[in-house]
Amino acid sequence: MQITMLKAKLHRATVTRSELGYEGSCAIDSAILDLSGIKEYEQIQIYNINNGQRFTTYAIRAEAGSGIFSVNGAAARLACPGDLIIVCSYAIFDATEAEQHQPVLVYFTSNNEVLHTASSIAIQAAE
Repeated sequence: MQITMLKAKLHRATVTRSELGYEGSCAIDSAILDLSGIKEYEQIQIYNINNGQRFTTYAIRAEAGSGIFSVNGAAARLACPGDLIIVCSYAIFDATEAEQHQPVLVYFTSNNEVLHTASSIAIQAAE
């Protein structure tokens, strides 16, 4: 059996650019890609907190330390500068690997500075 699991999550990043005329993809600060383990040209899912749009694209590198999250090409119609987004990547594991897997979770300030990282999400409590 194979299981698709969350590999990395960039939580509440702020879109810094939206470039319709660019070739496509999502440019992300290279230091953030390295920290999260997301590879250049890796498929990513983007979830726009502001408008509910969910879409698939791929990651490309932006200048390290720049804080850039630029949504490009056709996807630029789905996210505007200032929007909060969640960027996720997924990987396929066999059942044994899945038992040991821990995702890389990266949380941001409003200026796209890394607030903290984690490898698990707290259990959601009942009300």
